[in-house]
Amino acid sequence: MEEIIAPVSKELLKAELTEERRLRFTNRSNNEIYVVTAADSPNVMREIGRLREIAFRAAGGGTGKSIDIDEFDTMENPYRQIVVWNPDAEDIIGGYRFIHGNDVRFDDEGNPILATAHNMFRFSERFIKEYLKETVELGRAFVSLEYQSTRMGSKSLYALDNLWDGLGALTVILPNVKYLLGKVTMYPSYNQHARDRILFFLKKYFADPDNLIEPITPLQLVDDEADLEKIFTEDNFKGDYRILKTEARKLGLGIPPMLNAYMGLSPTMRIFGTAVNEEFGNVEETGIFIAVNEIIEDKYVRYIESFARENPWAIKLTSGANKVFYPCKQEEEQE
Repeated sequence: MEEIIAPVSKELLKAELTEERRLRFTNRSNNEIYVVTAADSPNVMREIGRLREIAFRAAGGGTGKSIDIDEFDTMENPYRQIVVWNPDAEDIIGGYRFIHGNDVRFDDEGNPILATAHNMFRFSERFIKEYLKETVELGRAFVSLEYQSTRMGSKSLYALDNLWDGLGALTVILPNVKYLLGKVTMYPSYNQHARDRILFFLKKYFADPDNLIEPITPLQLVDDEADLEKIFTEDNFKGDYRILKTEARKLGLGIPPMLNAYMGLSPTMRIFGTAVNEEFGNVEETGIFIAVNEIIEDKYVRYIESFARENPWAIKLTSGANKVFYPCKQEEEQE
């Protein structure tokens, strides 16, 4: 296990987090959200890599290296980084990385060069043809360790909410985004019986009937599926979710916050099974897929429409129920 690098100077961070890279202000806690890459903001990237490794290592994962920066952060067409910045303390609260399907390249065998596809998930030809170009892949979501405790007050309380503010803005400014692809991570230290109950519950209510994406080597449960069926006896989501929470409490655990956040975002999300990420501390990654126009109304209004209202230069709202936004700043400048 390598020693984690020293913090990057606040002055170097501020020099790269310039106005033209600011995506939006957060709805809560008066923070700022920026979009950067390793190429245009190398110091911010180093600090992201440092904070990611600290947060993931503390939870039982991580790379074990001095900094969590990989080829997807630095390749020719790299993932871009969302950064939630606390302007008062002048530090990074959290972030995640993303790539638009239009920017995805393919290897010599025709496989998409994506973090999700790297040794974990197999993408179907149908997904690549019908969904990829309208999908944004999200990954490496983290909240800095300092902001995972309540001692930072509202800055901690709304850290995860601030990340969703950034996600909502992406669906507005990126062209023709209809889907979000991500992963929920559970760590080897998490009780396996609690994990099996969570995964069984997800499969019961969110399984993908089309097999768009599948784990290359699916995680094997320790509990028998027939026994799990006897636990989840309700025929509706709310009833079985109450059972799930009760089962987790029996084991002294709660439902992972990011998983709760995804389930609260869309009732029609799909899961793609679970794979083990051997390059990241053997964490267990469950693929998640969400249609933007199926995000529940209050979350849609809070994270997406709030940005659209505040930035009329950035969007064009189509009529009808599809709720699809398109960037139009360049069009307005040309008129």
